[in-house]
Amino acid sequence: MPKTTPDFDPESYAPVAARVELFYERYPTGRILTELVQHNEREIVFRAAVYRAAEDREAAATGWAAERVGDGEVNAVACLENTETSAIGRALANLGFTASRLRPSAEEVAKATRARARLAAEPDVLQLLGTAERAGLSAARADGLRARVARGLPPGELAEVQHELRRFIQRRMEDHAARAGRGG
Repeated sequence: MPKTTPDFDPESYAPVAARVELFYERYPTGRILTELVQHNEREIVFRAAVYRAAEDREAAATGWAAERVGDGEVNAVACLENTETSAIGRALANLGFTASRLRPSAEEVAKATRARARLAAEPDVLQLLGTAERAGLSAARADGLRARVARGLPPGELAEVQHELRRFIQRRMEDHAARAGRGG
């Protein structure tokens, strides 16, 4: 089911903790290992591997997850933990532990919702950039902001850019009105 329809119910998706519980019920000697693959100021990537028994040399399944630092409330304060949990959820789903009839975890659905909100805001920023350029924003500054938006900004930073562009445009309109009022 698409996650953008009014029929979407996040309650029908299981949290990763429920998948972990099911895994250890079925495989009491199993193990879940995670590896931090990438961690920089913008993104965190984890790989998780699940083993059915302690003596298993090969993972029964793996899962990967990537999150943007500061993207949404959870990733603003616990991005590392959230990414690791998502990787575990993917690995367990790949082994067949969905804990619900639907494959994505509740955490993955939340990530998709954050991404959709960010993408929906980007056209507004790009339109504001065009307006600001016509109002006198330098091409270099506009190109720099476009590059930042294209790399993907967390919602808070995207909102900041929108606010600054609106303020710039408003100041330029006020300056133009003042000059027109003075006859100049």
